[in-house]
Amino acid sequence: MRVVICGGGVIGACIAWFLRRRGIEIVVVERAGVAAAASGKAGGFLARDWCEGSPLDALARRSFAIHAQLPEQIAGDWGYRPMTAYSGSVAADGHPRRHAPSALGWLGNGVIIAQRIGTMETTAIVHPKKFTVAVMNAAIALGAELRTGQVTGIMRDAGGTTATGVEVDGRIVEADAVVIAMGPWSLLAAQWMSLPAVYGQRSPSIVYDTGTDAPADALFLEYEENGSAVSIEVFPRADGSTHITVLSDIAPLPLDPAAVTPDKDAIARLQTMSERLSPLFRSERIIAQQACFRPVTQDGLPLIGKVPRSEGLYVATGHNVWGILNAPATGEVMAQLIAEGATRNVDISPFDPARLAPLDPSLLQAR
Repeated sequence: MRVVICGGGVIGACIAWFLRRRGIEIVVVERAGVAAAASGKAGGFLARDWCEGSPLDALARRSFAIHAQLPEQIAGDWGYRPMTAYSGSVAADGHPRRHAPSALGWLGNGVIIAQRIGTMETTAIVHPKKFTVAVMNAAIALGAELRTGQVTGIMRDAGGTTATGVEVDGRIVEADAVVIAMGPWSLLAAQWMSLPAVYGQRSPSIVYDTGTDAPADALFLEYEENGSAVSIEVFPRADGSTHITVLSDIAPLPLDPAAVTPDKDAIARLQTMSERLSPLFRSERIIAQQACFRPVTQDGLPLIGKVPRSEGLYVATGHNVWGILNAPATGEVMAQLIAEGATRNVDISPFDPARLAPLDPSLLQAR
């Protein structure tokens, strides 16, 4: 059996690794480079039970457990480490606690820690790009092929119902099954198959070099700006970098993932907020100012499963903020579905692409 995976992000890498462990022939087609988009620019935060009560709960718990096991199974160092998580707020100018010391000594005055929301047993972090690259390299070491190119179509049999391969830059790559895992760019595949819409939400972020000065404390803070509150997230990583991001903004999705750039005003605002949080976040310590588009669906749940009205076509995208967390379990269940026809560890019926109306392909023709 030969499977073509369209997309070299964290979802595609995990699917490739789990399938290749079964001995299935794998070709990964990636346009811009492994982890070139959100998989390389995300925070990398992992939470075991933050999806409790939602359809994502079982997927998240299974994936959190796999994350803890993977350092023993895959070579490389992607900075997996347990961490503590806190919620809180940043006191505005004039607030009675504006100059009060923070409960966490590495933070600036006026950063109010309200409660601990994650422990070393329930929250952790990875460096997302290093993780994605390590998993992809592990799949390649097992015999998977990584091919650079742009998928431009799906090939089908004479009846038009069964996928037989993909077109990559005008050349045919034959396959027994095809997986669409292109993040928000999975939207383009709606030209060739029945798929619901996938949207991209842009998230700006700044990465600082904090060395050993920032402990393993993830922060989820409310920050008052111009009379309204915005959420800011801080993720210190094991490699000495700290990733800081705020809520996403709205922007058109570029056709080329390499063309994604942050809004300059959004980055300037985020830098101002960051410097308010801690003396560690100084301009000379900035490693990267960046943005990524997170794939989201109409109902907020990912698309994981068989593509409606087609044989041999599968999709795995739309994971929103939980892409890094849920990638391992997504890879595992997709491998089970493709190889065995059903999943064993997680019920993926809530993520069935058929639950949402397909996108009208004519809406993409102008793009």
